[in-house]
Amino acid sequence: MIGDRWGVTDEETGLRFGCDAVVPRPVLEAWRGVTVAAPADRVWTWVAQVRAAPYSYDWVDNRGHRSPRRLLGLDPPVVGEPFSRSGGRALGRILAVDPGHELTARILGGVMSYRVRSTPDGSTRLLLKVVLDRGRLLAPFVCVGDLVMARRQLLTLKALAEA
Repeated sequence: MIGDRWGVTDEETGLRFGCDAVVPRPVLEAWRGVTVAAPADRVWTWVAQVRAAPYSYDWVDNRGHRSPRRLLGLDPPVVGEPFSRSGGRALGRILAVDPGHELTARILGGVMSYRVRSTPDGSTRLLLKVVLDRGRLLAPFVCVGDLVMARRQLLTLKALAEA
């Protein structure tokens, strides 16, 4: 199995995420994380808004359309609904939701879980774990691509939640 992490602690890589239940024996596990100087409920609102746009490099993964920079007032995420949108097209499916804490979805052959954790100092840890259940030969390339795109997405969500 290939493993990769950016911005997460050893303790955080040991946590069980919703994607672990969907893919119990992954060929790839990738963890990503940022600390956000905002309360968890505000961070969660932005995570839930990933359903409207990818919030990464818009010129790559949103057909050049800018991801919204204001909250859209979306209803809470629901299992079975599209996970995200790109250029107006629905992508992926939400597999599990623990409101305010974790969102798990399948998209483009991978399963990912976003987790929002309050910290004692009032900040929030925004964690993302991505797993693949097949494609061992492609896993190293997926890992590098995911690092670039997921890092940008988490940093964008961080900036929006902190604004």
